[in-house]
Amino acid sequence: MKAVHDTGVLLGRLLRHILRSPDTIITVLITPLMIMVLLVYVFGGAIQAGTGTGNYVNYLLPGILLIAIASGIAYTALRLFTDKQQGLFARFHSMPVARSSVLWAHVLTSLVSNAMSVVVIILIALLMGFRSGAGVVQWLAVAGILVLFTLALTWLAVIPGLTATSVDGAGAFAYPLIFLPCISSAFVPTATMPAVVRAFAENQPVTSIVDTVRSLLNSGPIGNELWVALAWCVGITVVTSFFAMRAYKRIA
Repeated sequence: MKAVHDTGVLLGRLLRHILRSPDTIITVLITPLMIMVLLVYVFGGAIQAGTGTGNYVNYLLPGILLIAIASGIAYTALRLFTDKQQGLFARFHSMPVARSSVLWAHVLTSLVSNAMSVVVIILIALLMGFRSGAGVVQWLAVAGILVLFTLALTWLAVIPGLTATSVDGAGAFAYPLIFLPCISSAFVPTATMPAVVRAFAENQPVTSIVDTVRSLLNSGPIGNELWVALAWCVGITVVTSFFAMRAYKRIA
């Protein structure tokens, strides 16, 4: 199919840009890695003793992965904004290129680049003492949830990427997303939080996703958290992709 071929060509273009400027991947990795190192080696002993979280790297890793993805999708918005400002969308639309492929290339690039970041963080976590009893099925489930989470945030990133009027505006939306895991079960159990904070933490998407990934990696009971996590990911994807496509049609 022409659309698939065109998407593959444009995906290759975007991936080459990333490989030629590896500083973008390094920048994405700096924040989550610094948080992981700081929490494990500086505060980890106190947190582990106070909350009974066991191997703290095992407890912490799912939240760090979500922070890395939230950091990475900011660059999706910036890449879209740059292409729009440079007139590349208009140029591609004037060529015999499937219009949907221009946008899907950016979405798939986000998936690939964030997958690279996730792999690097897991490897470093292994060096820091992370151990998992998960089997192949559990690891595939973790990968599936992280892909859905990345898709949800990527479609969200498309909206400011296409509608922002400045570079700062295109990437600023990611800051609250990076902070969101801090008010969840990512770093400490929600039971240790004050009532109001706990109510918010237990009813926002990051907590259910973190708890599901943590249970899968530790071969623990999952319960209903898996379905809650999937509902959040699918729901956010449906809503944000709808508005993203509307924004794209305005410039297509």
